[in-house]
Amino acid sequence: MENGLFARHLIEDLRAEANREQAAHLSRFFKTAPGQYGHGDVFLGVRVPRVRQLVRPFQGLPLDEVKELLLSPWHEIRLAGLLLLVKAMESRGGNGAYADTSKRDVFDTYRWAMDRGRINNWDLVDVSAPHVVGRYMHDHDTASISLLHEWAESPVLWTRRIAIVATFHFIRQNHLETTLDIALKLIRDREDLIHKATGWMLREVGKKDAARLETFLESHCRTMPRTMLRYALERFPAERKAAYL
Repeated sequence: MENGLFARHLIEDLRAEANREQAAHLSRFFKTAPGQYGHGDVFLGVRVPRVRQLVRPFQGLPLDEVKELLLSPWHEIRLAGLLLLVKAMESRGGNGAYADTSKRDVFDTYRWAMDRGRINNWDLVDVSAPHVVGRYMHDHDTASISLLHEWAESPVLWTRRIAIVATFHFIRQNHLETTLDIALKLIRDREDLIHKATGWMLREVGKKDAARLETFLESHCRTMPRTMLRYALERFPAERKAAYL
C-alpha cells in the first residue's frame, strides 16, 4: 500500500488492545459456550468504538489483505475486515481510497467470507449486511436480489440473518417489498435470532409506511413467532399493540 500499512499492522494494533476481562464478558454476551449460537468464537476484548478508530487509517487496504483479516479466529479482527468492506462499498472511488476496487469485487469478497463461515455472529451481520450486501444489490446490481430469497432458505443461521438485515438498505430507500417478501419466507423460522431480526426489519418498514406494515401483520400475526411480532409492534400505540398480542 502507498501508506505502507498492511493487514498484519492492523492485527498488531488490535492485539495490543486486548483486555482479558472484557474478552470474558464478550464471550458470555455473544454466547460462545458449547451448544450456543456463537460456540467457538474468541475475543480479544476490544470495544467496537475502538475497533472503528483503529480501522480508519487502513481504508483502501487491498481486498486480499482484507481477506487475511476475515480469516482470523479473533472476532474483533474479522469485525475490522467487515468495517473495511463497508467503507469500500460506500466509497465514491475517484482518486481516493478504493479507486481501483469495483463494487462487485467488494461484494464478492463478502460472499467469500460468508462461504467460509467468517460472518458468524449477529453483530458482524448487522454492522455489515445493509451496507455491503443491501447497498450493492439495490444500487449496483438489482438482478442479484434473487440471492436474498435463496439465502433466506439456507440451513445456516447467519446466512438467513444476512438475507433479512441486508434489506435495511432497501427500506432506507423506501423500497419495502423485498423486506416483506423475505420476512414472509422467515415467518416460520425456528431461531430466535431470526425472529428478532425479522421483527426489527418489519418495525423499520412501519416507520416508512405504517399502513403497509398493518396489512402484513393482519395477514400473518397469528402465525408469526411471538418475539417477531413484539419487535414489529414496538412503535405501536399501547392499545393497538395489545389488540395484536
